[in-house]
Amino acid sequence: MTLYLRSLRPVQLRLLAAIAQQGKLRLAADLCGMSTPAASRMLADIEENTGLEIFERTPKGMVATPMGQVLVAHARKLAHDIDRMAQDLSEHVEGTGGSVRVGAVTGAALAVVIPAVLELKEGAPGVDVSLDVSSSALLMRGLERGEYDFTLSRVGPHDYSRDLDIRPAHDEEVLLMVRAGHPLASAGQLSLADLRDQLWTVQDRGAPIRHALEIAFHEEGTDMPANLIKTASVVAIMSLLRQSDVIAVITQEVADLLFSPPYEANLVLLDTIRPIAIEPYHILCPRDRVMPAAANRLLSLVQRRLGKGVASPLD
Repeated sequence: MTLYLRSLRPVQLRLLAAIAQQGKLRLAADLCGMSTPAASRMLADIEENTGLEIFERTPKGMVATPMGQVLVAHARKLAHDIDRMAQDLSEHVEGTGGSVRVGAVTGAALAVVIPAVLELKEGAPGVDVSLDVSSSALLMRGLERGEYDFTLSRVGPHDYSRDLDIRPAHDEEVLLMVRAGHPLASAGQLSLADLRDQLWTVQDRGAPIRHALEIAFHEEGTDMPANLIKTASVVAIMSLLRQSDVIAVITQEVADLLFSPPYEANLVLLDTIRPIAIEPYHILCPRDRVMPAAANRLLSLVQRRLGKGVASPLD
């Protein structure tokens, strides 16, 4: 009996569970997509090979015997696990399930990745999405360690062309933001020299946005500000802007976030004489790994949004 039970097929398990659920052999057969005679023969075969009466035939229907209840309980669980396996595999193949691990710099996360993730979850709520928002340096290290399926980040000075599929994504510009009550908020066009002695908040050395600012000051023949608060946290920047006359160095996507409901912060952008360019970010995908279907689906949504032009993060 033990050997026979170990060789039961999924359709047999499903039939036992269906009979216990429906109480009628005909209804159970319909539920399993087979004829009533075929279901009857299958049940008889199970009972003959186990030497057990699994269901008691009563005027009100078929009721599992005490031994049958044990078999049905396991049959129901095994049939459910098989159905779940098929569903999970199908979701992985179709991109409606599984997991996605993506990393992005702040601007890319706000403008592209988060809207794409929300669009993905609308059609595939079963997908497990992990999003890290960090600096390009940390994202590149994570990508090399296999922590992400893809990232939207800056490449930096190293040659990754052999290891990564590098796709252009979006150009950015550095903006300078202050609270509306700042002494220079309505001063018109300003040079960086006009701003050098003010309180600033900017990312630490090595960050692309900090590097872009350093180049801009150098090209204007002016030293970098000495009065700095170094942070990459959008939350910290928002708090500093509300409580002080700090000049915040941000990207357009962060500005869009702060100017949009429900934030609608009392902030303004300074009008600088020369624009401050920053290295564009790219979509980076490892060449040596097969991307899961769900990650491919999210990547397609990201590329579609980039193809339309980067919209407001709250668009």
